Amino acid sequence: MADVVVDRRSLWRAFAASLSGTSLEWYDFAAYSVAAATIFGHLFFPGGDPLTATMLAFSTYAVGYVARPVGGVVFGRLGDVIGRKRVLVATLLLTGFATVLIGVLPTYADIGGTAAILLVCLRFAQGVGIGGEWGGAVLLSSEFGSPGRRGFWASAAQVGPPVGNLLANGVLAILGVALTETQFESWGWRVAFLLSALLIGFGLWIRVRLEETPIFQELAARDERPSAPVTELFRHEGRGLLAAVLARVCPDVHYALFTVFVLTYIQQLGMPRAVGMAAVLVGSAVQVVAIPAFGALSDRINRRKVYLVAALAAAVWPLVFFPLVAGKSVAWVFFGVIVALVIHSAMYGPQGAFVAEQFSVRLRYTGSSLAYTLAGVIGGAPAPLLFTALLAWTGTWPALATYVAVTAVITVIGLAIGRDAPGE
Repeated sequence: MADVVVDRRSLWRAFAASLSGTSLEWYDFAAYSVAAATIFGHLFFPGGDPLTATMLAFSTYAVGYVARPVGGVVFGRLGDVIGRKRVLVATLLLTGFATVLIGVLPTYADIGGTAAILLVCLRFAQGVGIGGEWGGAVLLSSEFGSPGRRGFWASAAQVGPPVGNLLANGVLAILGVALTETQFESWGWRVAFLLSALLIGFGLWIRVRLEETPIFQELAARDERPSAPVTELFRHEGRGLLAAVLARVCPDVHYALFTVFVLTYIQQLGMPRAVGMAAVLVGSAVQVVAIPAFGALSDRINRRKVYLVAALAAAVWPLVFFPLVAGKSVAWVFFGVIVALVIHSAMYGPQGAFVAEQFSVRLRYTGSSLAYTLAGVIGGAPAPLLFTALLAWTGTWPALATYVAVTAVITVIGLAIGRDAPGE
């Protein structure tokens, strides 16, 4: 397909729409992640063993990942048939409403086990929304730009998770400081979820005003939209799907370790929860700059090579991190988390473009969404639970580092069978 020339204003507007939407949705997701690691265990799954309660809370965290393929199939298909813009408005609304409802959800003390069931249902809805969000957000910005700079433009969606994580951790940290422990656990945590209503409204304002991507408009004008994109994808582009899925596994597991499980690990060491939250906060701020920088770097250097070096670094860093924090030094915790998130940025920055480039233009929303969501089930969904179980089983960190190393090998295999950018 020939390049479509668009004006710079439309290009940056698309970048902002992609960034703002994924940021707001990941704010919702990150707020849940932090709450699951810190307070949801005894609020919704009370028991005598805090570690068991945390594992149950992380099980609901995994539900959000398991639900993503549903969103990937439903919204990915619609994105290739009816367009990127309308689907992205729907995913934003779904995730936002689910998050607001979590903010008013009764706890176990109020309605017993029904609270946990409702929490799982809302977490599932969050996952469905995000499952349809990522692929479209990547295309929203990258399809307004030139293929030669796709690594940078596609990184708009990739910056969303650290921005959302930054906002969520920031709000929860402020609430944790401003309120007593009793107030925070009683009602303070709800504020972070209820604030989502304002953020979703802002995101909708941006997305509704945006035009459809030029590439999809051209597909529609030529009547080249697929009638059965999921079937076509599995029939004709299975290798690209496998490559994209495998390449995403390590980044998901690495991110879960250093933004979610690290909060639990810090507490197991006897350090305050606030130390881990602050370290993630600073690391996320660094990622806001690092992710687009690595995305741009991948436009100049072979994308797979940048990704490969970062995956190898991800395999090595846990071997450094855990001995560093064993001495319970706040400075080393900050250093370890920040470096880990820079490594993640080096994988995540090129990832949006790499995944999109594994598929033909007419199947790109479906392919990107399914790759993103299926990898989440393999990588991100079980990661906090497995980290917690491995720590409980072995009582030490080498098993955790081995787990990350195995996922790095899986990602390297995905990069090896993937392809570089095809002619558009």
